[in-house]
Amino acid sequence: MVQRLNTAANKLHDFECTCKSDTNLKAVDGPATCDKDECKSDPCGMGQTCNDPVKSLNSLKDFTCTCANGVVTTGASATCENDECAAMPSPCGADQTCSDPDKAANKLHDFECTCNSDMSIKKVDGPATCDKDECKSDPCGMGQTCNDPVKSLTSLKDFTCTCANGVVTTGASATCETDECAATPSPCGADQTCSDPNTAANKLHDFECTCKSDTSLKAVDGPATCDKDECKSDPCGMGQTCNDPVKSLNSLKDFTCTCANGVVTTGTSATCENDECSPSPCGADQTCTDPDTAANKLHDFECVCNSDNSLKATDGPARCVATPTPPPTSCTISNVPARVTPV
Repeated sequence: MVQRLNTAANKLHDFECTCKSDTNLKAVDGPATCDKDECKSDPCGMGQTCNDPVKSLNSLKDFTCTCANGVVTTGASATCENDECAAMPSPCGADQTCSDPDKAANKLHDFECTCNSDMSIKKVDGPATCDKDECKSDPCGMGQTCNDPVKSLTSLKDFTCTCANGVVTTGASATCETDECAATPSPCGADQTCSDPNTAANKLHDFECTCKSDTSLKAVDGPATCDKDECKSDPCGMGQTCNDPVKSLNSLKDFTCTCANGVVTTGTSATCENDECSPSPCGADQTCTDPDTAANKLHDFECVCNSDNSLKATDGPARCVATPTPPPTSCTISNVPARVTPV
């Protein structure tokens, strides 16, 4: 069937051809291909091979699905189990156990090989390596070198552990003392004390350096910083700025505390009053009170209406209602002529 989309003279090559046998098959500016390859829609699924011998709309459902193990169905997807472990010889080998968790034809390469000599050694989609490198489990520990000369399950406990100082043991972790503080020069320095809490060879980088001038200053695995920034402990307190010009243990109590109003003290927290009611932020018809005039106590002043002290506000003027003038209670009339009643 031919359909002209636009019959205007300047609209050529836009005619459309539609297959009568399948109106979904169309072409513009030429005949449509009315034959149909059923394999294009992948009717078989993963792991199967599809073949459509006659690609025609007159010959449908003639495609075949072929499994990897040779099972063939026509016109539908095949149901073809495939136990990968059933192959001869076994894909794992004689000294290993093969298991296939999913034997569906589209589930390939998922079989598992387990060493009979050590079931913790496994591999998926191929033979496991049943030899064993004992050093992989780190039997020696930190600070020792492990060597397994024969990496086989038939030759266990032949690994060696070598300490940094040369002590060697076979089949077990070595006991090789190493006092990190014994090094010359000391890893801490002349003005610090070095201590090594655990001198075992596998306990390295745990030595501690302590400043002689201040034993509260310490560091692990390296020299401590014996200089001291006194402002770190916040000696001034909130609302003050701390400055330590010389950050050294040889120059203590030289820090300064500066208040927001400019008051400065050295070596101690400043006492810098800040009365928020001076000048009054409340207004002429209100009374201002500041319960705490410390520099770090701001926005706590209170405004009380003079006309009614029950009306108050914190950190700003109160809303004061003006007292109304009471109305007169009596009226006096004077200089009014008397009314004469005619006789």
